[in-house]
Amino acid sequence: MKALVIPPYLREGDLITIVTPASHIDKEAVLKAVTMLEKSGFRVTLGDHVFTMKGPFAGSDDERLSDIQKATYDREVRAVLCSRGGYGMSRIVDRIDFSMLRRHPKWYVGYSDITSLHLWLNTVCGIASLHAEMPLNYSNPECSPLCYETMVRALKGEAEPVRWTATHKASFDVTGPVTGGNISLIYSLNGTAAQPDTEGAVLFIEEIGEKYYHLDRMLTAMRMTGMLKNLSALLVGGMENITEGEHVFNQTVEEVVMNVAGGYGYPVLFNFPAGHISDNRALYLGRHASLKQNGTEAVLTWH
Repeated sequence: MKALVIPPYLREGDLITIVTPASHIDKEAVLKAVTMLEKSGFRVTLGDHVFTMKGPFAGSDDERLSDIQKATYDREVRAVLCSRGGYGMSRIVDRIDFSMLRRHPKWYVGYSDITSLHLWLNTVCGIASLHAEMPLNYSNPECSPLCYETMVRALKGEAEPVRWTATHKASFDVTGPVTGGNISLIYSLNGTAAQPDTEGAVLFIEEIGEKYYHLDRMLTAMRMTGMLKNLSALLVGGMENITEGEHVFNQTVEEVVMNVAGGYGYPVLFNFPAGHISDNRALYLGRHASLKQNGTEAVLTWH
């Protein structure tokens, strides 16, 4: 994986735009997010269709595209925050004109369905991005304060190392660019221009609401495309509400992952604090990092 362009970090008074490129969102959550961002020192504007609703989406494909395109073209906007995920980003991502990012890169922030945007930015455009909590959950009392705090620090270029307790003891020290996101979206982009280059990368995956055999099928497809072959490491984040389907699989998430990826020889770590979980830490995608483990203490440090 090639080194990507790192957009300029934000300073006090910089402009952030919130857009809703996928499922529609409740107005109150966004307005609370605006207040929090302003208290953090940023100026905030909203896309024209942030609160629009058309079926399950925040407006038509053209309306959602218009908002993210406008934010992309606006040189004063330093970061584009996706208000939520859900579904719909992949319907428009290949229609966005990102050409001006070559001269004026900026941060795009989100996770879940926004993985398709991250992978497009990282793989097609060569721009790093930020996998982090979204306005939908900034004021959610069930979410750790670290979700919002690490997002703001990352935007300012002040991200601290991510520390957590791994499930198994090990000792290693590897490096590589971090890539990935929601595994369903990674899987759905197999064979497209946005299929990630994972050569030498630290690949991060997370998921919610899938079946065990679906998880196995997605990992197997990634194995067959070569995405799992030459990693520096595999980071497994939140794997929430993974259930048995009509095909009882009789395996844990860890067993599913290790049965597909365990034979390659690189480190595979679980419990990484990111994804659809209450402790969803900010994670740069496309930025190089060092990953170390000593015993059960694991740490991801940004270069």
